[in-house]
Amino acid sequence: MDKNKTTNLIIIVIIIVIGLFIISINKPRNQTTEEIAKCIGEKSELYIQLGCHYCEIQKEMFGENYQYLKVIDCFYEREKCANINGTPTWIIKGQSYEGLQEIKTLRNLTGC
Repeated sequence: MDKNKTTNLIIIVIIIVIGLFIISINKPRNQTTEEIAKCIGEKSELYIQLGCHYCEIQKEMFGENYQYLKVIDCFYEREKCANINGTPTWIIKGQSYEGLQEIKTLRNLTGC
């Protein structure tokens, strides 16, 4: 009987650990503080396009602090996007970074 209880306990613990792992994966990625977002916004440009799924994910990563970024929407401002091959694209210190970028990466690239 004790062996069954131990086995059941181990199974329950494993299920809990797996559940916590799944929950942590589905959380929004690192959201920024206002100060970090302002700093990134002052030192970069973010090129997006209407209908771009990864652009929406990038926006969600900044949450309400997205407003502090310098954002150019290539759907509406095509003339500013002549050298942009895909969205999202970050321009930092004259260098182009295509694709979804983690906040930590953006902080390192901008020095924020």
